[in-house]
Formats: sequence, structure tokens, C-alpha cells
Amino acid sequence: MITERSTIDNITILEDGQMQVRRADIVYRDGIEIARNFHRHVLSPGQDVSGEDEKVRRVATVVHTKPVIDAYTEAALARPQLP
Repeated sequence: MITERSTIDNITILEDGQMQVRRADIVYRDGIEIARNFHRHVLSPGQDVSGEDEKVRRVATVVHTKPVIDAYTEAALARPQLP
């Protein structure tokens, strides 16, 4: 029997407060892993995380504080804009 499972297996916090989230999609045949693929995405401080996995939401609650969001926003506004 083939079964599949997805799990958030890695959350990395960058210096500026961005969160790199990795999801592992695992395929099993008769309970033995036969394939594993990864999907990654980045969440910036202040970004809506309501649609994220519960584990990601909990980490964002701790990491994305108002001072972190304000510093990230200020740094983003100071970056030169591409034409």
C-alpha cells in the first residue's frame, strides 16, 4: 500500500527575522520510505502566517515581535529599489 505524509521538518531563523521553512513530502510503500521531496519557502517578519502549519505559526509568534517587524520594515524601505 502506498501512503504519503507531509511534515515541516526544518525552520531556520535568519538574522533579520525571516523564517526559512522546509516541508518534507514523504512517500511510503508498505511502511517503508521510498521517496522524499522538499519544498521551501520564506516568511518575512509581519507576513500573514495564518495559513501556515501550526508549528510555523507558533515559531512566528515568538520570533516576529513588533521590534523585529519594525526593524525588518525599516531595512526593507532603506534598500534601493530596482527600476
